[in-house]
Amino acid sequence: MLKRMDKYQYHYGLKVRLYPSTKQKQVITASSNASRFVYNKMVELGKEISKFGKPDIYIKVVDERLARLKDLKSSTTTLKNTYPWLCAKDIDTLAIENAKQSYGKAWNMYRKVYNIAPPNFHKKSYEEKYQTSAQYDKKKVSVATMNNGRCRFSKNHVVLPVLGKIRYVGSRKMMEKLFAMCEVRIGTVTVAKNGCDEYYASFQLASDESFVIEAPKTGSQVGIDLNEENFYADSDGHIEPNPHYYRRARKRLAKAQRILGKRTARAKKEHRPLKTAKNYQKQRKLVARITQSVMNRRRNFLHNQSTTLINNHDLVVAEELRSKNMMKNHALAMSIQDNGWRTFLNMMTYKAALYGKTFKTVNPRNTTQTCSACGHVLKGEHKLTLKDREWTCPVCGVHHASRDVNSAKNILTKGLT
Repeated sequence: MLKRMDKYQYHYGLKVRLYPSTKQKQVITASSNASRFVYNKMVELGKEISKFGKPDIYIKVVDERLARLKDLKSSTTTLKNTYPWLCAKDIDTLAIENAKQSYGKAWNMYRKVYNIAPPNFHKKSYEEKYQTSAQYDKKKVSVATMNNGRCRFSKNHVVLPVLGKIRYVGSRKMMEKLFAMCEVRIGTVTVAKNGCDEYYASFQLASDESFVIEAPKTGSQVGIDLNEENFYADSDGHIEPNPHYYRRARKRLAKAQRILGKRTARAKKEHRPLKTAKNYQKQRKLVARITQSVMNRRRNFLHNQSTTLINNHDLVVAEELRSKNMMKNHALAMSIQDNGWRTFLNMMTYKAALYGKTFKTVNPRNTTQTCSACGHVLKGEHKLTLKDREWTCPVCGVHHASRDVNSAKNILTKGLT
């Protein structure tokens, strides 16, 4: 009997680059538009139903309208009968079901985490995305593998519902390992196109075998301090410089955006649609490529740093950061956003669990103002400012050549206690 995704012990995400044909690109566009339409329709119906509330007096017209809205929201058949174009052959039916599920999950997340917004309309953009599901024939398949479901892999191609066979490029080592595993179930598959017109597919995988080998124990412990001067400083004295990818591409991006603005104004002045304005589209893709390049380089840097820290230490302790609150400081907002601290901490969290290591965060209060040698806390006029990069403890006389390394040592001490 086939197991459900949540019954497996290990879960893993796999992202590959797709190279669809012209016909397949049209299918992706149609399924993406249908998915966005259904999601927005769910938002619209939810808002209209909420306006009725709980009527105290029975009114036939109102009751019939409310029943109609609830039926349209809950029944996919009613939705397709109301909007027949959703039944087109080039639209993945599973994309419609997944769009409805995404709406429900968004509401559940909003109820759990109140600082995020409730489900809202998805605007149309040059990016496209929809979700489909890998289904297995329970009569023919007893064990789920990478090549016996509706979504399946071969050596150089991946097969997806409606789209059919598509050439893909991914990690060869990882693909060989997945094919060698006895049972790997594919869950949801997200097909997406970014602003550079590049196509990707993200697979949700599950298995009872571990997807990675746990890293060997090193007996090492380290604390890291994330700061503006450098990317981070650790308690061992190592300081990792900040690459500042956005700052380095800022002038080039600004120039490209100015040219894009001029071409947008010219196309509108000549009453030409932006979709058919070739010069505008060329410049839009250039701006998208520059932005995507910055994002890719930053993410690659964060992956390398997080993997290195997890592999080389059994315990990694970092400070809790609230990037959203720190972004309110206009003088530091760009630097904080360019660092990608929140993404880095998220990577550390799941990689520690993946490789069998421990990662924790602590409250950074007074870690900068405390001497790691004697524990004295600076107060009043002796308190350090952002300009003070080194200092000497007035109690024990220890000179801290780097305030960030001293802070990292205090963070490690807090993590151990």
